[in-house]
Amino acid sequence: MPTTNALHIAVLPGDGIGPEVMQPALEVLRKIETKAGLSFRFSEAPAGATHYLQAGVAMPETTIRLCEEADAILLGACGLPSVRYPDNTEIAPQIELRFHFDLYAGVRPARLIPGVPSPIVGAEAKGIDLVVIRESTEGLFASMGKGVVTEDEARETLLITRNTSERLFKFSFKLAERRRARGRSGTLTCVDKANVFKAFAFFREIFDEVASHHPDVKAERLYVDACAMMLVKRPWDFDVLVTENMFGDILSDLAAGLIGGMGMAPSADIGDRHAVFQPCHGTAPDIMGQGKANPTAMILSAAMMLDWLADTHGIESAAEASERITAALDQVYASGLKPFEFGGQAGTVDVTKAVLDAL
Repeated sequence: MPTTNALHIAVLPGDGIGPEVMQPALEVLRKIETKAGLSFRFSEAPAGATHYLQAGVAMPETTIRLCEEADAILLGACGLPSVRYPDNTEIAPQIELRFHFDLYAGVRPARLIPGVPSPIVGAEAKGIDLVVIRESTEGLFASMGKGVVTEDEARETLLITRNTSERLFKFSFKLAERRRARGRSGTLTCVDKANVFKAFAFFREIFDEVASHHPDVKAERLYVDACAMMLVKRPWDFDVLVTENMFGDILSDLAAGLIGGMGMAPSADIGDRHAVFQPCHGTAPDIMGQGKANPTAMILSAAMMLDWLADTHGIESAAEASERITAALDQVYASGLKPFEFGGQAGTVDVTKAVLDAL
């Protein structure tokens, strides 16, 4: 950990529109660093489908070593639909990083920014501000590359361990406490299928054990099917949700749909020592190079990185910088900014310029 405010950031631009939205995020960080008394050192490295085509590996050892040395990792969208491993699975460095660095807490905020349309009736008045915490190293994804396929059947194995679940729930309760201190309800909901599967009953049992040590946090339990229904009926009733890997993969995309789409959805994968920050959206090769990509999710992911650095490194100015970036985005959208996905004409350059001006 650094002893000064000089922070080393590993930058992995990725594929498709990944590099196109990464550059605006770096510009925003450069704009804020002087005002916040911070100093960034960005080191770029390859990862993704493009590098796989060139070198036969998605993420070289030099990239992994850079990530090991950095204070945080900024990752652009990775993978291309037409580029796959021999077993027909997609190139996904983001998943490889989760396993390599044991990034067990996938943090997926879903906040409706003023001026952004939501498909949910009443959302504009009531607001949406929730976080899905997805366990990111186990669950059904622990079977990745290990499934058994025969002529007649295919099997994958779901894994839940006590050690990872305890760490996940402790992280989740801490986040709920932080959000309550910032004016939210601080309610933490465990989402599972404990009424059917023994693994999820085990998952909920561990949640209850950890909850007993956090009596100040309101802890709730909800089956995943009921949760999905409630998210599209009353999303404003939720604050923090914690769930298994596959359920989290699905629910976090659903939550993104509530706040305007994947272009508005940031994310982080966090472990005990390392963290990766990446937009939830994909590489969108259909609009690559056209200047239409919305950099909002990538910029918000950079803001999440600053908040994490403030928490882990004790740099208060980084938290203030994160808040300023978020406020700048709120300002430009509330003033009428409309990216292409909302029927507007604001492209990558337009969104970036508006945020930089607001800062």
